Amino acid sequence: MTFEEARAEFPVLERFAYLNAGTLGPLSRPTIAALEERLRFDQGYGRGGKAWFESVLTLRATIRKQLAALVDTTPDRIALTSSTTDGCNIVASGLELGPGDEIVTTDSEHPGLLLPLHVSGAEVRVAEVAGRTTSAALDTIMSSVTPRTKLLALSHVLWTTGQVMPVHELKRESGLPVLVDGAQSVGAIPVDVGDLDYYTVSCQKWLCGPEPLGALVVRDPEGLDVAIPSYFAQKSIEPDGTFIPAEGAGRFDSGWLATPSLAGLQAALEGAPDWRHDRAAEIAELCRRALRERYDVVGDGTATLVSFVPAGEASAEAARLYEAGVVVRDLPGTGWLRASCGWWNNEEDVERLVNALSS
Repeated sequence: MTFEEARAEFPVLERFAYLNAGTLGPLSRPTIAALEERLRFDQGYGRGGKAWFESVLTLRATIRKQLAALVDTTPDRIALTSSTTDGCNIVASGLELGPGDEIVTTDSEHPGLLLPLHVSGAEVRVAEVAGRTTSAALDTIMSSVTPRTKLLALSHVLWTTGQVMPVHELKRESGLPVLVDGAQSVGAIPVDVGDLDYYTVSCQKWLCGPEPLGALVVRDPEGLDVAIPSYFAQKSIEPDGTFIPAEGAGRFDSGWLATPSLAGLQAALEGAPDWRHDRAAEIAELCRRALRERYDVVGDGTATLVSFVPAGEASAEAARLYEAGVVVRDLPGTGWLRASCGWWNNEEDVERLVNALSS
């Protein structure tokens, strides 16, 4: 599939320079068609009966395999969730942390990670990594670790600046359990979870799937308690509520996920070209260079997020750009705008952004 053919599959690009996959990715025509087809199938079968339910289980198993291949792990380590926040809550609650425990995180995290950490019962120590190089960030995080630290929790790609954090190095140097927020990484950059203990996935951002869908990689499913059980958590259950957990990470599945959304995600994953990461990196670098000519680009991010300081008030500028056919987002409390550069974007999208900013 050529770039032009792949880009043509996204209807939104006919109207907008869509630069906001860091919030929600664009939906392709095959994804939309799969959504509609599955919705018709579900209604035709009445959403009941053995054959229909087996089709649901087959669909879930297919998605589990696709996501496992995407991050180089095995399907038994994949839990299906509704979001990265969902995955963070599953881990933070399942570790059963208390007042004597500590979690080390950073000052550049999304509320989807920070909120679960702060209600976990543990003390949260915040390492100041904003504005630091990757190597300096590694040292800063490690210097925050104490004998009471039970978990390191941080993003693989910072949602504010697009900086890639040294998550694998942190695991090797600390030997501690690591929870990674992968909301801005999976689908945007190559990801190999390796020895990382917990890794959350957003399926509705860079993977261009329908919302709300996500996943959680759990390296050792038996080593994490099931603290937020759903129907899928159990292999068998007694009248008093005691249960035998399901095999693998499936015990952490968030419960029922809409089958049309799952079918749409399957189509999105199947349609993603092999060259997507290289293309996304190229267009992000092009965007950085173009914006630096007139604006202050924030940080030294190397992923697909490009944040910068606009001439006017950020939220007003984001609204004005939308009316001009350019979709970006403002980052609350920062005064920054953020462009999310996907493999579907081209040079004209970047040009439209720059021209709309200066108009």
